[in-house]
Amino acid sequence: MTDQGDLRVGVVGCGGFGLYALQQYVQVPGVRPVAMAGTAREASIAAAKRFGIPDVESVDSLLARDDVDLVYIATPPFLHFPQAMQALRAGKHVVCEKPLAMTVEQADAMIAEAKRGDLLLTANLMQRYNPVYDAVATLIADRVLGEPIHGFFENYASDENLGPEHWFWDRAKSGGIFVEHGVHFFDLLAGWLGAGEVVSAQRGIRPGSSPPIEEQVQCAVRYADDVLINFYHGFHQPGRMDRQELRLVFERGDVTLYGWIPTVVKIHAVADEAQTRALAGLFPGARIDCTASYAPKDRACAARHKMLDVYQTLELSWGEGVVKSHRYGELLRRMMADQLAWIRDRSHVRKVADSNGRDSLVLACEADRLAQASA
Repeated sequence: MTDQGDLRVGVVGCGGFGLYALQQYVQVPGVRPVAMAGTAREASIAAAKRFGIPDVESVDSLLARDDVDLVYIATPPFLHFPQAMQALRAGKHVVCEKPLAMTVEQADAMIAEAKRGDLLLTANLMQRYNPVYDAVATLIADRVLGEPIHGFFENYASDENLGPEHWFWDRAKSGGIFVEHGVHFFDLLAGWLGAGEVVSAQRGIRPGSSPPIEEQVQCAVRYADDVLINFYHGFHQPGRMDRQELRLVFERGDVTLYGWIPTVVKIHAVADEAQTRALAGLFPGARIDCTASYAPKDRACAARHKMLDVYQTLELSWGEGVVKSHRYGELLRRMMADQLAWIRDRSHVRKVADSNGRDSLVLACEADRLAQASA
């Protein structure tokens, strides 16, 4: 780092998403791009011009530079392990796009190398920096709606920009849908519910595809106290129909989040006065509509062999009007600021560290193994 404490960043791979992410990272005070290496040379040159970088160079050349402190790796997943290891051995900090690696063994080797050099290593799992994440985490921890029971995440994603030859469909390059994409949501739910265990998984092949295209996968994960969560990822929609929904069911109601970067929260629940107040505090400015209120003689009800005291049935809505792409940029900036704080002060506790990349990959690899076995 410079005498002024600037973190000088070299980028390996700067396609569409790499450019978008870098544009967010450089807005963090103290982060400065200085070098770029890329195989899609035309796109990389255009990105280099955006940041005033004179030229695009080879990965080896970039890693040999003394003025590169951190390497941001935004290449396809099969390149993450060799490129991150090369960067770590060159004494560079590493921020890697998800997944951290293709296998848990690779992730372990990367983490060990980073520890040997006292270097930063993290995967870009930005979901935990979302204010929605914090609000739901508190709701669960404080049992505002009682115990969590069940949940699902349904990801009906677009494949409009993923042509038949795209690396996404090549399992040797992507690791498959669970590994390439599912890690985001395994990490998100682990933050809320703790470690989980994959108990079943399946996959679906696109009819008539040759070679076979795995276009949809699903799995069930068991968390503590037999909380069962179902994960579905399908890449088969036109772009304008891309949509996601995550729902958590509790003893007193359910919480539904919309978008793969959740911005909108809707809650349907029965609550007493204290619980209503707690929800209003967790979701400031939310609209809370009373669907039904109950007279004293009607307040008592029961579920799961427990007696409940209910003041009203309510519908809460929060986050409408938030622009998803703006929130996404905010999360990327928060992620980089968090990592930079650790580089400057090793006592800083990061919200996302190397363990997040590894632990989410453990579930992804097990889900993929079970899905392949069931085919």
